[in-house]
Amino acid sequence: MSDAATEPTGETGDAAAPWPVVGIVRAARRRADLSQRELARRAGVHHATVGRIEAERLVPSIELLCRIIDVAGHRLVVVDESGRVLRPMRDWADTRDGAERRYPSHLDAILDPEPGEWWADIYGLARPPETFYRDRDVRDAMRRRSEWEVRVAKYRNVPPPPRLIRYG
Repeated sequence: MSDAATEPTGETGDAAAPWPVVGIVRAARRRADLSQRELARRAGVHHATVGRIEAERLVPSIELLCRIIDVAGHRLVVVDESGRVLRPMRDWADTRDGAERRYPSHLDAILDPEPGEWWADIYGLARPPETFYRDRDVRDAMRRRSEWEVRVAKYRNVPPPPRLIRYG
């Protein structure tokens, strides 16, 4: 078995996908007006693969699903509970450390940090050209303040969140 798909689990024989993958594949195939064999050929997979997916005997990997729906001109997206699309993060070359590692995605990168914005300022170490806030409370407070400032019309009658006290 390749790493492109997995056999379904469970005793009922239904696919173990948390979303209706069968319906997505069938809808994409219908929109493209293709048979299973035609869709498989254009997606670069064996014709039995599409049949097994639609028969709920195979759960495709994300990569395989993207190749299949791409044939019909569709793209896979992630949405939140409100239906807003989650856009992928950009990979900025100048937000990598000296060993070319990315900073953790959950942290807000700070380019050219001011005094007090780097955790090692208290030790008198040379400040790097980039860093991030490690304290979750600080990050969350800064995001709330930023959201309020950017969306003033939305929060017109809402008092601003408190300003952060910067140390350093």
